[in-house]
Amino acid sequence: IVADFELQSGDKPVRDEDLRGRYLLVYFGFTHCPDICPTTLLLMNNAIQQMGGKGTEILPVFISVDPERDTPQAAAAYAKNFGKNVLGLSGTPAQIKHVADNFKVFYSKVEDKGSALGYVVDHSSFIYLMDPDGNYVTHFASDIPEQELKKELTRYVH
Repeated sequence: IVADFELQSGDKPVRDEDLRGRYLLVYFGFTHCPDICPTTLLLMNNAIQQMGGKGTEILPVFISVDPERDTPQAAAAYAKNFGKNVLGLSGTPAQIKHVADNFKVFYSKVEDKGSALGYVVDHSSFIYLMDPDGNYVTHFASDIPEQELKKELTRYVH
């Protein structure tokens, strides 16, 4: 698992090198997700906020796996719904495939004729902790209890 990417947040290009110096808590999802994605982003932000000063060393990052609908502007705006410091990123289909492959993330567009949206995106649902140098530390299931996530982050963040 490697943090190697060039994406966008709003109109601003963001490379993995730009985020060095802080721990990254990374989650892949999509803005039209009805349940798991918003719950996980809220979980991440709440756990970080509960850490107090140590929490400022962690940047929560949302990376869209739905570049067809999630423009960089949409991903950035969506992420801010879960905390002012949550960074929302998107990019071209090739850029998303590159970063997802680097994180070993599965995602697949699935038609949903019963939905007004037309499709959903199935995806793996892990939260990745990367160190300040961009190296993989560990990952967590998206259904980890908030207090457990806070405890684990406190253990890893020095």
